[in-house]
Amino acid sequence: MPRPIRATFDLDALRANLALTRAKVGRARIWAVVKANAYGHGLLRAARALEQADGFALLDLDDAVRLREAGFRHPILLLEGCFEPGDLVVAAEYGLTPVVHCLPQIEMLELSGLPVRLPVHLKLNTGMNRLGFALNEFAPALERLRRCTAVGTITLMTHFAEAETAGVKEPLQVFEAAASGIDAPRTLANSAAILRYPQTHADWVRPGIMLYGCSPLPDQSAEAIGLRPVMTLSSEIIAVQTLQPGEGTGYGRLFKAESPTRVGVVACGYADGYPRHAPTGTPVLVAGRRTRLLGRVSMDMLAVDLTDIPEAGIGTPVTLWGEGLSADEVAAAAGTVSYELLCALAPRVPQVEKN
Repeated sequence: MPRPIRATFDLDALRANLALTRAKVGRARIWAVVKANAYGHGLLRAARALEQADGFALLDLDDAVRLREAGFRHPILLLEGCFEPGDLVVAAEYGLTPVVHCLPQIEMLELSGLPVRLPVHLKLNTGMNRLGFALNEFAPALERLRRCTAVGTITLMTHFAEAETAGVKEPLQVFEAAASGIDAPRTLANSAAILRYPQTHADWVRPGIMLYGCSPLPDQSAEAIGLRPVMTLSSEIIAVQTLQPGEGTGYGRLFKAESPTRVGVVACGYADGYPRHAPTGTPVLVAGRRTRLLGRVSMDMLAVDLTDIPEAGIGTPVTLWGEGLSADEVAAAAGTVSYELLCALAPRVPQVEKN
């Protein structure tokens, strides 16, 4: 019998989150972001549930080929573009759309001799200072792409650094200055901008975390937005211990009982993707009731407080995050973001599809 841990994927929730996104963006088309194995949800599984999206955005060329070979005919956007000339050949063969964010990528296109014209996204750096051309480099880069015989449709693109916090006013001004007078499609909005700044929706939007049921906004919960969790990580109690005052649990005995404390040992640890740095007090559901993590997370196990749940024992179900307990809340308690929790789901965790 396998360990009782499992990850359950609610595909109806994924479809519902896409529908909510569609309602938010009106006539804008949607790049469904499925990078990082669809944020841990499984690339092909997520793509099937998101087939009503207008296109898919990801990083890895191999993943793009997998989508094509699985029968998907949507536009596919390579968010970091191509890394070597051979990638352009594959992009041409499979009908992919690379992002162009630096001069070497333009030079590769100019020297490629491709038999077809590739659609590309030209990326402007508006303050993220990660990928993209500076404002003074943007127009010359655009002109070179327009002259390049390997390039077809050019879409103008940027990515916001602080859409969830400080806003988009300054980067939007930079983008509008660069794009002024240029007749080309535009894509700017990530999940946070989709929800907070409709003026950024333009021609294409790029939802990521919101599709998977988590909030990109620090002051609004996923539930308040209307998003539904897609991944639920669950397990069971596999042992029960009773601590007397002064006794501890786990490596280093970081938690020490101040009063008699009933402890449940759960089959889930950092080798399953649960964050090792999650502290005592991180929320957990046991039999649907909220309780707390106790002590240090081990490789294969963690401990939870059963003191106020006397009916709980070996075999009682535990929810680590998902339905009934947002991954955002667990991540906040652990000092990280839900993106990291979802992406860190380990291959050894059995996966179950729902709906």
